[in-house]
Amino acid sequence: MRVSRFEHMDWLRYAGLFTLACVGMPLVIESSTILSPGVLGAWLRHSALPEGVPREAVTNLVGWWVSYAVFGVCYWYVTAGLGVATRMWPRLPLLVAMCSAAIAISWFSESGLSGILLMLVAGVLPWLLPMWVGVIWLIGQNFSLVPVFLAIEDPSGEPTYLWFDAILQSFLYLGFSSFTFATSYVTKGQAQAREEQRRLNAELRATRALLAESSRVAERVRIARELHDLVGHHLTALTLNLEVASHLVGGTAHDKVRQAQSVAKLLLSDVREVVSQMRDDSDIDLGSALRTLVEGVPTPLVHLDVPDVFHIDDARRAHVLLRCAQETLTNTIRHARAENLWWRFGLDADAGGIVFSSRDDGVGVEGFSAGNGLNGMQERIEEVAGEMQISTAPGRGFSLRVWIPMEVKS
Repeated sequence: MRVSRFEHMDWLRYAGLFTLACVGMPLVIESSTILSPGVLGAWLRHSALPEGVPREAVTNLVGWWVSYAVFGVCYWYVTAGLGVATRMWPRLPLLVAMCSAAIAISWFSESGLSGILLMLVAGVLPWLLPMWVGVIWLIGQNFSLVPVFLAIEDPSGEPTYLWFDAILQSFLYLGFSSFTFATSYVTKGQAQAREEQRRLNAELRATRALLAESSRVAERVRIARELHDLVGHHLTALTLNLEVASHLVGGTAHDKVRQAQSVAKLLLSDVREVVSQMRDDSDIDLGSALRTLVEGVPTPLVHLDVPDVFHIDDARRAHVLLRCAQETLTNTIRHARAENLWWRFGLDADAGGIVFSSRDDGVGVEGFSAGNGLNGMQERIEEVAGEMQISTAPGRGFSLRVWIPMEVKS
């Protein structure tokens, strides 16, 4: 069974939905009390409430239901797919609607139910807002309940809460919400650390695969060189000696020497063929390393477009391409807040080299300035006589194109 990549967030999400359901129980009880079957029947028959049923109570009940539904819908969409790379701004209006609906529930119900719902909002804040912005939001949303508490009246029409009582009540809810906020913040940190560990592990496995390929190629080349220099040399000398011997002997011995000479030539030809095959098969399978790199990264989703057989005959250039892909992935995870990353590797026959293009759907930047990672990538590419082009703009993601002169065998 495959574990969800955000299983921890799923637990938080459904725990919040269970809390929301529990908070809705007073609404159900109040509805069953005010909107009894007789009241509903009178409303349907006469479009008016019977005597003894205050219109304000029904109005508050309707407002309560609407606010409760708005909060539930907003909470469902805000927490959908909530993770490390979540974009903040598209969900911010929903977050505002959640807080407004929670406060409205206390207003219509004349209770402190909003304090419980604001704890759910506090659990979402660390995933959407920076640390200090989230703290300010947390304080503001809880103290916004003070006017609501002051407006609550007892049956005699007197205020239930004085200023001190209202502020104290808000402080109590702030304490509960602070614990929820801190727990969610720690959970987010652990999630980020886990995703970073996955990414580093994928890079390590990809590098190890490339090193294994390089070692295999180096060993094949070494064996081919030894076969050519040692066995081939001795077989050539043996063939020459047999040629001389064929002129010095006669009769049956001459036939045997000629036969041995033919076998030696055939053996020398086989050795040269084996050496040629070993050198021809000394290409590095870069595609395998790239697929290994992509497999260990859950976010963003990497769409890899690479030939089924992607062999490169230069270990140095293969290493440069792999490092470029790793650096692009790292920057996308840390800075782009992207959900998708598209990679394409292909042969540019006109330019005579390999083209690596990368594009994400992240936030993009304005006034782009390359950091140490991209500068290091640029230096690696220039060392192999390659070129790199970068394109980015706010809301248009980050695009990169790398060209390296080399041959691809497929």
